[in-house]
Amino acid sequence: MTRIASGAAFSAAGGTPTAITRLGVAAAATLACAACASPAPLPQTVPAESSPSVPYGGAPAVTAPLPATVLDGDPCTDALTPDQVETATGVRVPGTREDLAAVGPACTWSNHTTGGTVSVSYTRNTHTGLSGVYTNTQPQSAIWRPLPPVQGLPAVANASTRGQTPPIGFCQASVGLTDTLSVDISLHLGSSKRGIADPCGDPLQQICDLVITTLRAKGRP
Repeated sequence: MTRIASGAAFSAAGGTPTAITRLGVAAAATLACAACASPAPLPQTVPAESSPSVPYGGAPAVTAPLPATVLDGDPCTDALTPDQVETATGVRVPGTREDLAAVGPACTWSNHTTGGTVSVSYTRNTHTGLSGVYTNTQPQSAIWRPLPPVQGLPAVANASTRGQTPPIGFCQASVGLTDTLSVDISLHLGSSKRGIADPCGDPLQQICDLVITTLRAKGRP
């Protein structure tokens, strides 16, 4: 089996897998009505503040979306098949759930020999898709790189925070599945590729393709 990182997965040696950082946007409106003596006057209508229509913030539209149901379930079993995990990390290992309440369920696969990791997060709780990534993550990112579409779906890579040195061998991609849903894929290159391969280049894009292949198959009737 050909492995993306020549048998090495994607993380800093001996390091702890970095949690995916993803920011979401939420809007809320509060309505109040005071108690009145009889006869009661008609209640005053208070317009609720509405969220911007997606896409916004410079995010590309998703012109061929996948069904929203592809993000149902457990990413540890649904995002990558066992063969794909081995292709991505060099080992066949179970994933570990690392959910973020504001974002959605997430899973990480680790190669403890090379110090590499691959993580997948279903970004389904923000309801802003790539628009939230472009609005909140882009201004803070030291590395920001739109990627070629992944099977027709828009994608962008980012790493680190402005003013900080990006960690060697780390990058994260966000792929838009619909205008309101996305999936985040992050990696740390393993020891044999760290400092040699571009973590935001082919290794990351190949893993994105693996994830989208699996989710697309899941969405077929």
